[in-house]
Amino acid sequence: LGCELTASTKSYTFQVDEDDDSDHILALSVVCLTDGAKDECNVVEVVGRNHENQEIAVPVANLKLSCQPLLSLDNFKLQPPVTFRLAAGSGPVHLSGWHRIMHREDASFEDDDLSEEDEEELPPIKPAKK
Repeated sequence: LGCELTASTKSYTFQVDEDDDSDHILALSVVCLTDGAKDECNVVEVVGRNHENQEIAVPVANLKLSCQPLLSLDNFKLQPPVTFRLAAGSGPVHLSGWHRIMHREDASFEDDDLSEEDEEELPPIKPAKK
């Protein structure tokens, strides 16, 4: 994930194909002001849906050039679809993170997945001396 929120592009939506048979995790790592930012409060919020399918917006960062131009969110995990919105300020604010796809059929561990290179060879057993 990498996107930039500005006065002209105030939101970015990350979504996945709903017909996809995989679980998706979106993790937000860093939110930071970039070149051209003014010394004003820039509030970034995450817009998603709760368990009752109602839209909810939660502020995740309040950045200001002179006191907090960058915020590390330590891989804050979200479930797509999710929208990032610049609720206050004119940016530009850069968001970075990662997207992980977990295929449901890959979730089970099989011995066949191990290659012979991963297995440690043991020395042959020698008969004990009498």
